[in-house]
Amino acid sequence: MACVEDISSDDDIHEEVLHLVTWNVGTASPPPDVTSLLQLNSLGPTMDMYVIGLQEVNSRITNFLSDLAFDDPWSIFFMTVLSPLGYIKLSSVRMQGLLLLVFVKHVHLPFIRDIHTHYTRTGLYGYWGNKGGVTVRMSLYGHTICFMNCHLPAHMENTEQRLDDFEKILEMQFEGENIPSTLDHDVLFWFGDLNFRIADYGIHFVRESINNKRYNLLWEKDQLNMAKKKEAFLQEFIEGPLQFKPTYKFDLYSDVYDTSEKKRKPAWTDRILWRVKNLCQHASKEVEFSEEEQTISVTLNNYISHMSYGISDHKPVTGTFGLELKPLLSDPLIILNPEGEWSAEHDVLISYSAVPEFPSSAWDWIGLFKVAFRHVNDYVTYAWVEDDEISSNKDSKQVYMSAAEIPDMGGEFLLCYYSNNLQSIVGISQPFQVIYLEALINIDVIFISFAFICS
Repeated sequence: MACVEDISSDDDIHEEVLHLVTWNVGTASPPPDVTSLLQLNSLGPTMDMYVIGLQEVNSRITNFLSDLAFDDPWSIFFMTVLSPLGYIKLSSVRMQGLLLLVFVKHVHLPFIRDIHTHYTRTGLYGYWGNKGGVTVRMSLYGHTICFMNCHLPAHMENTEQRLDDFEKILEMQFEGENIPSTLDHDVLFWFGDLNFRIADYGIHFVRESINNKRYNLLWEKDQLNMAKKKEAFLQEFIEGPLQFKPTYKFDLYSDVYDTSEKKRKPAWTDRILWRVKNLCQHASKEVEFSEEEQTISVTLNNYISHMSYGISDHKPVTGTFGLELKPLLSDPLIILNPEGEWSAEHDVLISYSAVPEFPSSAWDWIGLFKVAFRHVNDYVTYAWVEDDEISSNKDSKQVYMSAAEIPDMGGEFLLCYYSNNLQSIVGISQPFQVIYLEALINIDVIFISFAFICS
């Protein structure tokens, strides 16, 4: 299913593959394996970006205080899975039980800028963060993208409250900041435990329809589908067909719907929707796109639930999307390279060059990272670009790193340039080897011994 603008030419079109996860984890710990959830064994294209929205992450006071000081168990878990595969945690935001994580392939880092996060509380009249929304926004190859993870009010009768809360979240994200509003982004993804239920039909009819895989019989009474027919602002959001079982409410560690005394009626509470700004403007104004506007499209490749996960009473839902875009940025702001042979035996040099318009700062730094680094602060060491500068000309600059900071054990590393003004990595080197110090010592010993014998 596609939400596609007409792109006038195929020249320089990039297709980035995005995998989005929403999961109410019910305060549980991470499962032993997420291979199927993240489609790590998929025969399709490699994912360029993972966006993971969780609800009801354990936020008891002892857990929450610990998570403020250190990464929470879910963030650590996904970093452990994804960093060896070449993904870095680009950004994250948490509000009590709501957590949003964004991972990207290293190759995209120099072209992702203006990263910002925000959260909006809607629980207890806006004073409590058990319900609400958390957002990460960015510029991807010059296009503005926004990801919004929401947990809306529960229960059948609270449809209007859910809609009111969502409108409040849309209005309050990045309010007063020099950032586009959520609806002014080129693409907005809205997902989470939205808590919409199946109205009118009794539990027996709902369960019988599910057992017979006649999900289409339930679509017209899905509260979100019903609201989209009435609310203008919702009509701009697109969702794939609900061709999977309702994802709530299950007995733990099973695919059996609620057998407790409450016997809650199954519902598609966990959803992924998206909105393309120019497509919405085109539909409302009935005008042709200019060439500048015809630069991005979103295609839904699959939209599924994952029944094998049973740690909570919700099943996770994933959507895999193709983002077809014309890059508005083609060159990184910084190009940097290691100079000469690197080892802990001597100080080492880094050369870099910047585009003329780059907004440099005395607080910019260049980090040495292992190839499988987890996040921007996961560096081995770093050098300040001004304090550690040793030469400069109109074309390039040189910075040194002390031998004492270079790891003795060697290995494969990357250099990344971090911009304080842009709050992001704006340049990344090719992987290179740092030589194991003991190996160098052994080579020197062999050489000296050989020279002694020859003499």
